[in-house]
Amino acid sequence: MINSTTITKTIKDIMSPSVIGFTLKVAFLSLLITLLIMWFAYGLLESFLASYLTWIPWDFLKSAVANLGIILTGYVIFIANISIFTSLLSDKLLVKIAKKHYSDVEQAGEPKISQTLWINIKATLLFLLLFIITLPFLFIPILGQIVMLFLWSILIKAPTEHDVNSLFNTHTNKSSRLISIIASLFNYVPLLNIFSSIFAQILFLHAMMQKEA
Repeated sequence: MINSTTITKTIKDIMSPSVIGFTLKVAFLSLLITLLIMWFAYGLLESFLASYLTWIPWDFLKSAVANLGIILTGYVIFIANISIFTSLLSDKLLVKIAKKHYSDVEQAGEPKISQTLWINIKATLLFLLLFIITLPFLFIPILGQIVMLFLWSILIKAPTEHDVNSLFNTHTNKSSRLISIIASLFNYVPLLNIFSSIFAQILFLHAMMQKEA
């Protein structure tokens, strides 16, 4: 369950040196992979957007929207990479945080890399599919931000549930969607966006531990 206690604990945790160090490492890896993907896929992406935006009558507007689309796509890939690397690398950090706050907690298992990767791939593919389908709506003020927030939450929800549940044998509950949406708000703030996935994991951890207590 989410309350002032779980949120306060989570904020304190993400400000700790270990979490900041972990997050910076994940951000660096994500940025590197994103640049490589954009380098090799730039021409294909440019062609796709050109054909996708044929409904726009004016060339100058089409060009501006295409450039914005490329920037947005690069940012989406960057955030998706952060989600994937956080999920794959955060096990030890989550165990450390859990033992810090809940001394009697026992690690119940360890996520299998293949399963973790598969869950992240499914979440990312669903996210990208819905992103492409809803792309025209993303340029509409307010509505676009609401749609994008929901899409971000899809990217975070399933991997977060899997990571925490695999480590501590907790169970999925209704709070996971709300946690994913709260964490996704970070993606609208520069620098804070790199903390979105780890924030979701830590908040979900505290919510589950308080429920189990």
